[in-house]
Amino acid sequence: MKPSREQKVWMYEHMLTSRYFEECIEKIYMEGKSPAFNMAKGPIPGEMHLSNGQEPCAVGVCAHLKPEDIVTSTHRPHHVAIAKGVDLDRMTAEIFGKKSGLSGGRGGHMHIFDPAVNFSCSGIIAQGMGPAVGAALSRKLQGLEGVAVAYIGEGAANQGAFHETLNLAAVWKLPVIFVIEDNAWGISVSKQTSTAIERNDRRAAAYNMPGHYIPGNNPLSIFEVAGEAINRARLGEGPSLIEIETARLAGHFMGDAEGYRPEGEKEALFQRDPIPAMKQHLEEAESWSDAEEAALQSSTQARVDAAIRFARESAYPAPEEAMEKVFV
Repeated sequence: MKPSREQKVWMYEHMLTSRYFEECIEKIYMEGKSPAFNMAKGPIPGEMHLSNGQEPCAVGVCAHLKPEDIVTSTHRPHHVAIAKGVDLDRMTAEIFGKKSGLSGGRGGHMHIFDPAVNFSCSGIIAQGMGPAVGAALSRKLQGLEGVAVAYIGEGAANQGAFHETLNLAAVWKLPVIFVIEDNAWGISVSKQTSTAIERNDRRAAAYNMPGHYIPGNNPLSIFEVAGEAINRARLGEGPSLIEIETARLAGHFMGDAEGYRPEGEKEALFQRDPIPAMKQHLEEAESWSDAEEAALQSSTQARVDAAIRFARESAYPAPEEAMEKVFV
């Protein structure tokens, strides 16, 4: 399944949107946090996990999804949320802790929920796998259309939830796709150090489902493999496991000194940045023009700028609202 020019442009557009969004959030996050870094200061307090470099994992999969399809993501969720169509204004307001946010400012950036497009995420490792399998089971029992996609990091493949959910998805032949974003680092611990098997896609065989490994962080390759897995799920043929080799161009969180990385690793990753590579592909294969590039850059940046303006101008919730909706 090869992507059309329109689909390639859609993927590139959402990669650009995600990257510019993350670059803006990075700058705003650091406001008030210098000269001494204090996570509690500034307009965006708390931890912040950026997804720069992992954009292909989001667009290559979400290009195949429909509004009724379910996606659960990780503590590093912005690229997936943007590709799934989460309301950017309200997501940004949620990150700022504002009342106009998706959860009224209660969840922050690791707990983004948008039922309008069936997206959710969690800061707990592998936590989204159970809800994705449950959603897939619900669709199957009700005879409804829709597949579920559960994103996890490579470190989550060592969690108990990983094995439990893969087993149930296979036993019940559910329409769910498990996507592992392998950026090689679980916080500061390398995959090589933490994981007994070189590639997690090989674990799929233990649960009688197809396993796919996609090297190179290439959205076009991801699109092809994901399309096959999603189509298989839609046809009632059960789950699939996909592991994608990707790259975390930022630290695990903002403020991470990244002293655990080998010398030269990060510089090498930037040489393989997927966004310039995708632009080059469009220029060479799809006659992508300078005018098209300028128009897309302008529109994506305007969209992100408007979302940040909306978030900054929105009101904070009143203190007495803190206990509202706790049990809803």
